[in-house]
Amino acid sequence: MQAPTLRDVYEAKKTIAPYLPRTPLHNSPGLSELLDAEVYLKHDEHLPLGAFKARGGINLLAHLTPEERKRGVITASTGNHGQSVASACRLFGTRVLIALPEEANPLKVAMLRSLGAELIFHGENFDEAKAYCERLAAEEGYRFVHPADEPLLIAGVATQTLEVIEDLPDVEVIIMPLGGGSGVSGACVVAKAVDPEIKVVAVQSEAAPGGYLHWKKGEPVEAPVETFAEGLATKVGYDLPQSILRQHLDDFLLVSDDEIRYAVGLLVEKAHTMAEGAGAAAMAGALKYKDQLKGKKVSITVSGANTTIPQLQKALEVYQRQ
Repeated sequence: MQAPTLRDVYEAKKTIAPYLPRTPLHNSPGLSELLDAEVYLKHDEHLPLGAFKARGGINLLAHLTPEERKRGVITASTGNHGQSVASACRLFGTRVLIALPEEANPLKVAMLRSLGAELIFHGENFDEAKAYCERLAAEEGYRFVHPADEPLLIAGVATQTLEVIEDLPDVEVIIMPLGGGSGVSGACVVAKAVDPEIKVVAVQSEAAPGGYLHWKKGEPVEAPVETFAEGLATKVGYDLPQSILRQHLDDFLLVSDDEIRYAVGLLVEKAHTMAEGAGAAAMAGALKYKDQLKGKKVSITVSGANTTIPQLQKALEVYQRQ
């Protein structure tokens, strides 16, 4: 697999434009005061599916061959990636099967059903669902879509960072959540091609640190998956994003699940912004990284807003206690 280039991201921008709007990059006075920096939120939760992943699915499906579309597409997801692929398959008239953990987010499950996906529930976590999905693809001949080891997915989600730099050319730090790594690796591709001095920082839950450990040790390391933030809940890092991160990522932070919950509440109060756990992880990282952000122009990605009411209630309880 070849890592996508800036040229590929511009191509993806052209491909995606007829289907998805640009998302806003808004300055937050409250968060700027709190962090003593010029803070902007990249609102990818404003996309129709409520998450940044929609970009990648469209770019991938648009480039599949007629034969691949005829075979049908299968993938594994905790929700947002599956919504992206399912939505794109509906646009391009392609059958899609999605494998999910048995306790998948019910909000995301309902959305997948509404998009016409055929759902398969298997295993206790994403990685078990993914392994089952790969077996089915091999047995039945479906086109398997890996959640991160797909250059077209990475190029698609990287259009988010392209928009950030177009709207804020002098951005100095970009902070993003990391689950599988497509978003952060895409940010690295764009930011480092435009200006190597732009700092890219990844944030992951310490309750599911597979991506962090892979980056730190330079090889896959199986880690526990105990986070409530299903968008971050991957057991291991993935080869293509990790190859990009090892070359270009500036820093990688781990945050606790309660720090993520606190960030959900903070975004509601200070920025009038709804975020799911994974969508608030970058904000949690920014709080931990406060000393390094002082006086800088900072983009914090809100990657998704597909939270459940119980998850939101618990987050607000944590926020109010602290």
